[in-house]
Parts: sequence; structure tokens; C-alpha cells
Amino acid sequence: MDQTLIASLVILGSMLFLLGSGLWVSIALLAVGMITLGGFSAAPMGSLMASTLWDSSWGWVLTSLPLFIWMGEILFRTNLSADMFRGLAPWLGRLPGGLLHVNILGCGAMAAVTGSSAVTCATIGRLSIPELEKRGYPQKLSIGTLAGSGTLGLLIPPSIIMIVYGVTAEQSIAKLFIAGILPAFVLIALFMFYTGAWALFNKDKMPPREPYVPLMQRLYASRSLIPVGLLIAFVIGSIYGGIATPTEAAAFGVIGALVLAFFSRTLTFEAFLDSLLTSVRTSCMISMIIASAACLSMSVAFLNLPSMLASWVQSFGLPPMALLAVLAVAILIIGCFLEGISIIVLTSSVMLPMVQAAGIDMIWFGVFLVILIEAAQITPPLGFNLFVLQNITGKNILQITWAALPYFLMMMLLLVIVTCFPQIVMVLPNLMR
Repeated sequence: MDQTLIASLVILGSMLFLLGSGLWVSIALLAVGMITLGGFSAAPMGSLMASTLWDSSWGWVLTSLPLFIWMGEILFRTNLSADMFRGLAPWLGRLPGGLLHVNILGCGAMAAVTGSSAVTCATIGRLSIPELEKRGYPQKLSIGTLAGSGTLGLLIPPSIIMIVYGVTAEQSIAKLFIAGILPAFVLIALFMFYTGAWALFNKDKMPPREPYVPLMQRLYASRSLIPVGLLIAFVIGSIYGGIATPTEAAAFGVIGALVLAFFSRTLTFEAFLDSLLTSVRTSCMISMIIASAACLSMSVAFLNLPSMLASWVQSFGLPPMALLAVLAVAILIIGCFLEGISIIVLTSSVMLPMVQAAGIDMIWFGVFLVILIEAAQITPPLGFNLFVLQNITGKNILQITWAALPYFLMMMLLLVIVTCFPQIVMVLPNLMR
């Protein structure tokens, strides 16, 4: 049997075994890399692994990662979500679907200051679900809007997953951030359209329309949106305007979050320490996964596996659209069992050469991939947002999955839209050139 085929089977088998045994993803990646390099190559494993771990862990671009995570953790511990609910509710209560739209826009706003899908979903969900239940909104739609909109934390900058993709694919993080903005707006519009349409066709299941709120009262309630709006505009605007790099913008974001927390008087010293320690733990976990994945990528590169597999796929003569369809199905299947960062680092060494060889723009593909990973956040059995909502609502996974299904389909529709109209993704990054 060909050595390359044996190596591929060993890599796949050992990866499935180690991940299935419950071992940490980073340790599993590192172990498979060592098995591959030690078993199928004469290269000095120890020195190569050590140098790869070092080289992949000190990059300047990675410094934005813990800063954006810390910014989100600080704001997570303030009254930001309650302020957003109070500010948005008077404007949205009279729309078809009523306060369900607060879930969608509230998640969009929270995503812009946390960069995390789980934090977005948990923060808005804890506030809105009891409020919506009290007002008589159908729980299925309350859960569904949260499940779908909670994933916006991956697409709207400062997205942690985009930073990981940018480092892995060696692409501009600033351009990736900007590229996600218009698709995120389209996805929010799709979510709101479906929610409004469902409400119009199921009026008997909806509560009475919210009472009319005069314009001046709505404007007065909107004052609570000003601080977070200014923070979002400053962080994203400084990147897009070329004033700051993503790392510098992340530092400014942390300062702004601390200022908001100070004036809101809702962040205790204990919560401050907890936010700092949580961001350190999360950042170390992500950085270790990236470094271990670099070791695995280096190991398989010694065997020339990525280029051989890419050549094998190219031998089928698949057009770019067919290749994207195959990759999309594969990512959705993998996403049933792994979270987003692991998906990117596990598949990048094989997937990215194929995409580059097909002539697909890597910035556009980054957004395409993030949308797929968004969808994987609400697919069983291991969709992370499903577990977050299960913890909040007490419902079983099947009920939450069924409620999230229409919003999963809206994400698939967004994939079709950005594939047919790639300028939705590329128009803003192209302006930065």
C-alpha cells in the first residue's frame, strides 16, 4: 500500500480516536502531528515541533485576540444588554413580530462589542426570554430568533473566528472584518423578514401589538444606546478609516469598555478580575489550538499531503461552484461535532490550497466559511448555541434545534446570495486597497 495512503489513514484514524476520547483539541492536534512526523518522516521531530510552536505563538496579529475577548468579557458583566433592550423595544414593538426583533438587533449590537457567538446568545437570552414569555410571545420563535441571531458574533467584527482565519490563511484581518459587515446586515434583514412574515401568517399565536410610544419617548429611551453605539463606531471606524490597526483598535475598545463600565457603576472589582481571568483562559485555549494546528500542518506538509489531496480533487475538474458546494457540505458535517476554531485549524492545510488553486478570493472565502461555521453553531449534536439556550430555557436539544431550523435555512440562503453576488462581500474590502 502506498505510504501516502497509509499516512492519511493513520492521521484520520488517530484524530478521530483522540477527539472521540475527549482529549483537548489542542493536545489531539499536537499528538497527531508528532505521530505523523515521527512515523513517516526522517525529519528531526523535536526541534521542528519546538520551533513551529514558538513561531506560531508570538505573531503580532494574535495580540488583538485577547484584547477583543477581554472587551467582550467586560461588557458582558455590565448592564449593556438591559440598556439595549430598553433602547430598542420602543422602536420595534409595532413591527410584525414585535419585540422578537429586539432579539435580532440586540444580538447584532452585542456581537459588535463581544466578537463571540456564545456570549452574544447568553447575554441577550437571559434578558429577553423571560420578558418575551411574560408578554405572551411564542417560545419557539423566541428561542429561534436567539439561536440564529446569536451566531452573528462570528460574522460581525470584531469576530474572534475571523482573527483565527486571518492568522491561519495569512489574510488581512482588517479586510476580513470589513468584509463581514454587509453580509451581516443582509442576514439580519433575512431574520427580520422571516420573523415578520411568520407573525403575519400566525396572528392567532402572537400577543396583541405593543402600545404606541410617542416619538419623544422613543428618542428619550434611545439614549441608552448611545454609549455602545459610540464604542462600536469607534472600534470599527478606526479600522476602516485606517486610523488604527485591529490590534490598536482592540486596545482602544478595552479602554472604552472600561470607561463604560466605570460610568455605569455595574462592574465590581471581583467581576473585573473574573473578566480578566476568563479572557486569559479563552485566549490561551485558542492560541494553543492555533499553535498545535501549525504543528500538524507542518507535519503533513513534509509528506506533501495537502498538495497531493488538492491535486486529486482538481483531477475531477470541478468548477469553483461545485468545489464550494462540496466544501460547504463537508464543513457542515464537521460542524456537527467540532466548534468553529477547531474546524478552521483542522481543515486549513487541506482546504485552503484547493480554494487558492480554484482562483477563489481568500477574503471572500473567509466570509463564506464563517457563515458555514455560524450555521454549525445551531446544528446538533454539538451546536454550541443550542447548549447555551438549553441552559437558559431548560428545553431539550431537539426542541431548540427545531426552533432554530428556519434561521439555519436563512443562513443557507445567505450563502447562495453571497455566492451569486460576491460583491456584497468584496465591495468594502476593495475600497481599502
